[in-house]
Formats: sequence, structure tokens, C-alpha cells
Amino acid sequence: MPSNQNPLGALPARFRRQRILVIGCGDVGLRVARALPRHVRLLGLTSSPARAPHLRECGITPLQGNLDEAATLVRLAGLADRVVHLAPPSTEPAQQWWRDRRTEALLRVLRRRSVPAALVYASTSGVYGDCAGALVSEHRAVAPHTPRAQRRVDAERLVRHFGRGSGTRASVLRIPGIYAPDRVGGTPRERLEKGTPVLAAGDDVYTNHIHADDLARAVIAALWRGRPQRVYNASDDSALKMGDYFDLAADLYGLPRPPRVPRSAAQESLPLVLLSFMSESRRLDNARMKNELRVRLRHPTVESGLRATATGWPRAPAAAPGPRAGPGSAS
Repeated sequence: MPSNQNPLGALPARFRRQRILVIGCGDVGLRVARALPRHVRLLGLTSSPARAPHLRECGITPLQGNLDEAATLVRLAGLADRVVHLAPPSTEPAQQWWRDRRTEALLRVLRRRSVPAALVYASTSGVYGDCAGALVSEHRAVAPHTPRAQRRVDAERLVRHFGRGSGTRASVLRIPGIYAPDRVGGTPRERLEKGTPVLAAGDDVYTNHIHADDLARAVIAALWRGRPQRVYNASDDSALKMGDYFDLAADLYGLPRPPRVPRSAAQESLPLVLLSFMSESRRLDNARMKNELRVRLRHPTVESGLRATATGWPRAPAAAPGPRAGPGSAS
């Protein structure tokens, strides 16, 4: 496959030799690894020794460390030319529950020696809070409604402050719901099979999505093209309400559409975590991502992404991700 189908095209040789550190080698981290040219040296932080062999199979040199134990991160100082930070904040309650101590610990270590040229942080679109269905650009002020979103706001602040003070080009990606058929919980099929209700049309909210492979491509683009201390909405072009999304998926999978209930009934029957997603409505404007990062979405709408994978949908990842792609491979 020609090199111009790589997220960044044919990279100059000086970039191919760079070391990239991935913090958070979960599903998206492994997709980033597969999409990068094999000439790039990939390092990955893991707190689990058992994961080391699998990371090596994916072309990632494992580094033992734990973001909750600052002393284990010392070796990361000056180690990488570029850093991808995909690890979420801790969910454990603390006295300052709105702080992201993990990001704070990581950035403290990265300051100790030569700082990376670029840092990409994976945040959440939940930092905007409820926008009553409005079209939301990156200019909108954050208004987090949940503790997890407040911790993400703190992490964004830390990352951008780090960039301003160190000269590192720091990019923040605000990410909505991630889907993919080979991702655990990556499609709505399980929820449809359970018959979990959705909100009635009059109470429904807008929801936003991005395919996991498109997100990986956006991360890579931000590593090289992100502007200093810049925020990007990493979302596809969809403008769907949540109930319509599940109706669409049900039709594609040949399953019954979910029952519709008023918000009052949902509050009595659905888990709090699910209700929190049903209490916020917004449509993400992704123009900055497409114009500045020049990300060309392979799945521009959630309909196209689900339709492409509706046949033969696996209930769990069928196999471990394979080795990283070469410089001419698709991302």
C-alpha cells in the first residue's frame, strides 16, 4: 500500500527514528502502535508485568511503571521524543477528588530532562457538560458536571501549562464515545440484546462518536501537526440522537429496536452511569481536527462505521492485535 495512505504520508527519515512513548497501552494505544511506521521506536508504560510479552509482539518496548507510584516513573525522564498520554485519571476517591494526580506525576517526570517535542493528551468531550444540543466548538468554555469530567479538566490544564512552560507542543483531544467491532464493548449490540431502554424522542439527547481506528489516526496526526497548546474535538461527522443511534444499530444487526421511556422512568430503572450520559446533549464541531490536523475520517459517520462491520460482528476481540504496520500501511 502506498505511503501516502499512512496518517502522515511518507515520513522523513529523521522522524522515523524518533522514540514515541505511549502512556496507556489499551485498545487505542495498540491501534496507535499498529498505525505508526515500524521505523519509529515505540515505548509503552505498563503496570502489569504479565502484559510485557504481548506489548513486545505489538512492536512496543514495555517499561514497567505505575502512574499512581511516582517513584516508578523516574526512568521516563528524557526518554522519548514524543509522548501519547491515553491513561485515564484515577477513579478512587481522594481528598482533592477533582485533581488528576496521575497526569501531574507524569509531567513532573517529563520536566526533569530534555522535554519531548510533542505531547498528545486524550481527554473527553464530557468536559463541556450539557450544552442542550448546541453545536460545540473548542472555543466553548468547559462546564464539567461529573467528577470524572472535572478530573479531565484538571489534566487538560496541567498539560497545557506544561506545554507553555517547557516549549513542548501539547495537544488535547476531546473524545466522545469510541466504537469498533473488535473492541470490548465497542458496539451497541450487547445492550440491544439486553433490551435496555432509551429515552423517548421528546427527552432524547445528542450523542457523539468516533471509530477507534480514526481516533488512532487523529492521535498520530496531532503528534506531528498539532498546534501548541491546542484543543481538538476528535469526533466524526454524525449528528445523531442517542435513541436514533440505537435504532440504527438494531436495524443493521437485525435486532428489535430498544423500548423508549420518558426520562422520569429512566431515572427509576437505569444505572447512574448510564443516566449521566443521558443527561448531556451536544453536537461536536470537528472542523478544527479536519482542517488543522488534516485527518481524513475513514468512517465519517457512525452509520458508515457500523454498516461496514454489521456482518460477522465478533462478541469480543477475535485475536490479539498484530505487529505494527510498515511505513506504507494503512492506519
